[in-house]
Amino acid sequence: MATASPREVPTDQANDKRLKILEATMKRHQYRADALIEVLHKAQELYGHLTEDRLLAIAHSLHLPPSRVYGVATFYHFFSLTPQGEHSCTVCLGTACYVKGAMELLAALEAESGLRAGSTSADRKLSLLTARCLGACGIAPAVIVDGNVTGHADPEVMRARVRALLDEE
Repeated sequence: MATASPREVPTDQANDKRLKILEATMKRHQYRADALIEVLHKAQELYGHLTEDRLLAIAHSLHLPPSRVYGVATFYHFFSLTPQGEHSCTVCLGTACYVKGAMELLAALEAESGLRAGSTSADRKLSLLTARCLGACGIAPAVIVDGNVTGHADPEVMRARVRALLDEE
């Protein structure tokens, strides 16, 4: 069983404890390719988002093609390639949610926040995101605000929640 050596990192990152924790996670999984999702979760948890350099380093350490690592990182809605806001609002656009008014809901949230879906406010207070499916079809349309799922989401109620997030100090 081969182990990967740590990738050369610039000196300013050499003492980064997050990098050591990420390396320990890969080592614990014996640098196996099937640990990719767990490693990406740890990197996201440690850094808040996944940069191209971080994805390349993970690909190198797990002996995977960068395209596979990038493909997994962009497939799952949990992973983000850009810095996210302090608060997040994710609207499900799956079939059941779409039929139950998810697009109208998204339009109301875009109007309230002044953001387009997939973007973060300049002050990094809010990220407005979409997901292909949250697996909550029975409570469509569904929205996740800061990790809390809201079912049968009403556009005016959700506008008020987003307004409150943007107004808080």
